[in-house]
Amino acid sequence: MTVPRLLSLATAVPPHVLHQSEVAPAAAALFLGNNPHFERMQAIYHNAAIETRHSCVPLDWDSTEHSFSERNRLYLEHSVDLLERAATDALDQAGLSVADIDGLVVVSSSGIATPSLDALLMERMAMRRDMRRLPIFGLGCVGGVLGLARAAALARAEPDLTILFLVVELCGLTFRKDDFSKSNIVATALFGDGAAAAIVRCGRSGPAVTGWGEHTWADSLDVMGWDVRDDGLSVIFSRDIPQLVRTKMRSAVDAYLVRQGLALADIGSFVCHPGGIKVIEALEDIYGLAPGTLIHPRHVLRRFGNMSAATVMFVLRDALAEAKPTRHLLSSLGPGFTAGFLTLDTRA
Repeated sequence: MTVPRLLSLATAVPPHVLHQSEVAPAAAALFLGNNPHFERMQAIYHNAAIETRHSCVPLDWDSTEHSFSERNRLYLEHSVDLLERAATDALDQAGLSVADIDGLVVVSSSGIATPSLDALLMERMAMRRDMRRLPIFGLGCVGGVLGLARAAALARAEPDLTILFLVVELCGLTFRKDDFSKSNIVATALFGDGAAAAIVRCGRSGPAVTGWGEHTWADSLDVMGWDVRDDGLSVIFSRDIPQLVRTKMRSAVDAYLVRQGLALADIGSFVCHPGGIKVIEALEDIYGLAPGTLIHPRHVLRRFGNMSAATVMFVLRDALAEAKPTRHLLSSLGPGFTAGFLTLDTRA
């Protein structure tokens, strides 16, 4: 009765669709005359294995100046809209009403909200006043896995609670047209916007959240994150991330599985955050999988790009749609530099 279970899972994306075939020439128009290295970097738009992404703003928004305050106003407006849509769909799937929700766990790192997004959503959806609230900021791409883990931990601690887990990231709003760094250019080829919602509770039917954990490597604070600038958040990406996956990720995975009384052979499905195609390829290598095996991460990357913390929930949605009884291993990497893990069992 104290095993947290996933009652429903829903996703939402904003209306503007960015086609990579249109993003590439738009980026060239902005960068080519200002960055002498951009010409040799243009291949990144083709090599990213992304066809479309979604954005809360149209493509031409990126060609004009925007202050941090304007970006954050858009972040608040569109985040709450997307969270409401995802939450409503998750409630409908589970056959629940807003009044049935006892707690909110909300993850986001692409803007600033005080009052936090959970408080804003409570007002929008007229939620109960005695709601338990846990806003989580700063986890970046690992927030989807660790946020779901925090929701499961709350549900296990108080088995009578129904927890609504929400994640939203609007990474496209962080694009800065006068930032000619490689990290910013890579971000223009990868980032998309999206949100997801999941309902977690003990004592019900649904996939069982059987374990979770994380590992933060020493001396790795510069691998990934944000640098705050006057005109917004500037992305930090280390070029070494795929190599770090190849050299360090497997030992962290194995250590987590040992703590759960499992081995890699016990995993039937790898639900990985697709940070980029090189990361997916590195994950296939360390898990001993044939190239192309991680079909769900590849599909989500191709269709939606990297939506930071929200992305792994899109991958999980696709994996669960197969309705194949198995044990799933969710994993992601984020600032810290941190790996997050969660096991989800659909066999019973």
